[in-house]
Amino acid sequence: MSVEISKFLSFVLRHDPASIGLHLDEQGWASVDELLAKAGASGRQLDRETLLNIVANSDKQRFTLSVDQTRIRAAQGHSVKVDLGLAPAVPPPRLFHGTADRFIDSILRDGLRAQSRQQVHLSHDEPTAIAVGSRHGRPVVLSVDASGMHRDGYAFYQADNGVWLTNAVPAQYLSRTP
Repeated sequence: MSVEISKFLSFVLRHDPASIGLHLDEQGWASVDELLAKAGASGRQLDRETLLNIVANSDKQRFTLSVDQTRIRAAQGHSVKVDLGLAPAVPPPRLFHGTADRFIDSILRDGLRAQSRQQVHLSHDEPTAIAVGSRHGRPVVLSVDASGMHRDGYAFYQADNGVWLTNAVPAQYLSRTP
């Protein structure tokens, strides 16, 4: 049940808050009370204890609660326009991106683009990138020369859950890992 609710929360807080009549502010925050009420009105049984449990125990830490626990937002991955208010950060020298092998030729030619998301998501380690790529087919991991990009003026941000974000990764900064 919690996986189903987590997927519901991801959908609503990242992609379609209007599907349940929920309002997100400019930074992607929603009122917890409003979320619980709107989820219930749309047929999803969700109480505060279950919500707090999902936020605390999500292996991917997809959600962030405000300090006073009155607001919630997705940590990253939005297709709706939000400004998470993240400060630019200096990335580690290498970051990784997991994808399916069927996309590799176009990515190595055209680079990584955000597609339907607001930004490209990058992992700090290869195992995480493999797990991400596995969701879409046979995984391939790309290494990103993050220090080179940063030196060349590209901005990086780190989401609350540790995922690294950037607007795009040009092909010259990518290489396929063995």
